[in-house]
Amino acid sequence: MTLLITVFAAAISTILWYNSKTDRKLGTLALMYWGASLMWLVDAVVEYIELGAEFFEQAPADMINDAYLGLSVVALGIVIWLVVLLVKDPEGKVRAMLAAK
Repeated sequence: MTLLITVFAAAISTILWYNSKTDRKLGTLALMYWGASLMWLVDAVVEYIELGAEFFEQAPADMINDAYLGLSVVALGIVIWLVVLLVKDPEGKVRAMLAAK
């Protein structure tokens, strides 16, 4: 479930990044989500190698926990992206606001 959620987040952020002709600030967010998707893919492959067919027979509680983890990863990615965006301040808006005070 974590893999599925992060792949959807990566695909959506990549589509938004690709469609924004003038604004390329979403590239960092897309790369973070693709990195998380790759991490969960490797985790799923290793877990499948260890468990075999039992990998596909998860309890509903485990699936809910995985969904919460996936949503937490997406939320944390957005928070980190916003912090990076505020620190870089590509348009100088934060710097201008702080200088006005």
